[in-house]
Amino acid sequence: MPSTPLALSLADLALRPSFRSRRTPDRTFDRLLARAGGAAGDERFADDFRSLLRWWAGAENLTPVGWQSARSHVRRHLTNRARIRRLIAEHPGIEREPVEKPVFVVGLPRTATTLTHGVLSVSDEHRSPRLWELLTPGLEVPPGGRRRATAPARRLVDGTNLLAPRFRDIHPMTADGPEECTFALPHALMPLSSARIPEYQAWHYERDFVPDYRHLKQVYQVLQYGRPRRRWILKSPMHLENLDALHTVFPDATVVWTHRDPVTAVASFCSLVEHGMVLGTRPVDRHGIGATWLDLLSRSAARGLAARAAIPRQSLVDVPYSWLGSDPGTGAPKLYAAVGARWTDAEAARLAGVAARPKGTRPHRYELSRYGLTRADVESAFAGYNALRAEVDRA
Repeated sequence: MPSTPLALSLADLALRPSFRSRRTPDRTFDRLLARAGGAAGDERFADDFRSLLRWWAGAENLTPVGWQSARSHVRRHLTNRARIRRLIAEHPGIEREPVEKPVFVVGLPRTATTLTHGVLSVSDEHRSPRLWELLTPGLEVPPGGRRRATAPARRLVDGTNLLAPRFRDIHPMTADGPEECTFALPHALMPLSSARIPEYQAWHYERDFVPDYRHLKQVYQVLQYGRPRRRWILKSPMHLENLDALHTVFPDATVVWTHRDPVTAVASFCSLVEHGMVLGTRPVDRHGIGATWLDLLSRSAARGLAARAAIPRQSLVDVPYSWLGSDPGTGAPKLYAAVGARWTDAEAARLAGVAARPKGTRPHRYELSRYGLTRADVESAFAGYNALRAEVDRA
């Protein structure tokens, strides 16, 4: 198990007095909702987050830092929802902003979705949301206001790097770098990477995600309003389980599905979850991580397979890991051609900076057995997906 940094132990100690509010999650939620501006006309959205906070409060082995993370997660989504509703009321033209032919990079986590997203983001004709924009979406920041606007994202990145130093080796983040829709989707799987919340997992399985994707579209309409329109390049492995809802809300989207051996992808992602979960849950149940995420990810792949039949073939691009994981210089032009984008010398000049590992990071090593899983377990769970992957590799 990753060692506990001194900074994390000190943070738990400092937050211990506020940890008592875990016993009264509804009262805590009421305070968060009041600070966010209430929920008039949007009670269902608020009720869903009330349930999440209540379930999160009961998570096994939750730490003071974990409880602080839960409250911050809920507060951010409530605040952003209220801000977006207010901005639309003040500027009705926001909802008329066309989000035309966006590209969504999807696939199991650890299948080069981040690299694919980064490569597509280097074009001046494309637009990717930055981490700071996803955490606090709003209208264009006036000159001189950028540092204040990016402060929440910088605090998140700095705090993560301080409290979980190895996380940066696995999934480096920057406040102004392209990031994934997970931060803006109301009910992605992110809480389950922080704590064991079986009630939320069961609820998540039954949820209709179309309202979440309508909210996501509003986020990008806000970020586009009053600014030059460029093609959106969006990404999240978590879209894979909801391709049906995504296609309903973004019917002209191009879906770029990245592929890799799920044995490798599951082992790598379980390691990522372990290094992130140690922030808010101790001790971490590694075998519990393996069982939970094998179920979540295999279900996601199965749902993706079922939904792809409804996506027009010309709007679906399958990207084997070898395209960018082995030879980005050859794969990147093919990727651009597949999504109907121009690959020029300008994009080629920027490729090395996207494909290189960040300075100061170490190689990521992981073992499937650490999480109580075997190759046979994963291959059995992903049998249907592996049949598709074999077709993609042969193409």
